[in-house]
Amino acid sequence: MTKKERYERFIAYFQEAMPEANTELHYANPFQLLCAVMLSAQCTDKRVNMVTPALFAAFPTPQVMAEATKEEVLHYVKSVSYPNSKAEHLVQMAKMLMENHGGEVPGDFDSLVALPGVGRKTANVMLSVAWGEARMAVDTHVFRVSHRIGLVSEKSTTPYAVEKELVKNIPEADIPRAHHWLILHGRYVCKSQRPLCEKCGLKAFCKKASTT
Repeated sequence: MTKKERYERFIAYFQEAMPEANTELHYANPFQLLCAVMLSAQCTDKRVNMVTPALFAAFPTPQVMAEATKEEVLHYVKSVSYPNSKAEHLVQMAKMLMENHGGEVPGDFDSLVALPGVGRKTANVMLSVAWGEARMAVDTHVFRVSHRIGLVSEKSTTPYAVEKELVKNIPEADIPRAHHWLILHGRYVCKSQRPLCEKCGLKAFCKKASTT
């Protein structure tokens, strides 16, 4: 099977099995999405969704959060992973939004990655989910699944290398959904330790399944 055929089968499968795919994080605006994505680093979306309702009620805007202390924000996020650094980043992020962006979340990559606590993955999620850009955020699920089913080569050993290879081979219009296809498939089917190969619609051409 050629790489082109592999991608075609991958896209065709998910277009039928999961025509609508989006983030599982709960949010109402770009600011809330940014907070949620920052909190989700090395933490489950389920846990983040348990935390954010109270957080957003207490700090509904960047202006309110910018005026808070790290300790005040920490009270609401203490159950997520790395709560101290995330609380600090949230406050500093909100302050920068007020100082440099008029309290609005910027919609360009360079401005996003300049925000405290925002890296390439978070910026790509924001651009893809909030603004529908053809961006591929590579988390552990995307990295694992794309290797297992042979979408990327073994030489793609970094998230950035995987991102470039996926973006090169997936049609631009499908990239935002493909990001979520890979995440959700990795979260619920192609799990890290015990992949549910018997339930996988990609098993016929999955490199890992063919050797187990």
